[in-house]
Amino acid sequence: MVRIRLARVGKKKKPFYRIVAADSRSPRDGKFIEILGSYSPISEPEVTSLKPERIIYWLEHGAQMTERVRAILKKEGVLRQWKGEEAPVEPEEPREPGSASEG
Repeated sequence: MVRIRLARVGKKKKPFYRIVAADSRSPRDGKFIEILGSYSPISEPEVTSLKPERIIYWLEHGAQMTERVRAILKKEGVLRQWKGEEAPVEPEEPREPGSASEG
């Protein structure tokens, strides 16, 4: 099975990750099929560069994502493109208790 996950390439105490498509049996920093982007959690703000068309290709062909990659793709809007949503759905603002008239 193909898995989209992070592969660490940074120095000690300076993490930098590649987002890769890899066989689920290969080690974290081992052999991979394709580089799909990069992620730098240390920089302020976090820097992410992605290849959304290739990520969507792998997702459509059954690749699974790790939880961290799913969070990154959701934040960058790639999952929205994959599911076919065009505009982000804005959440409803929570009502304050007592503001609505109760019968």
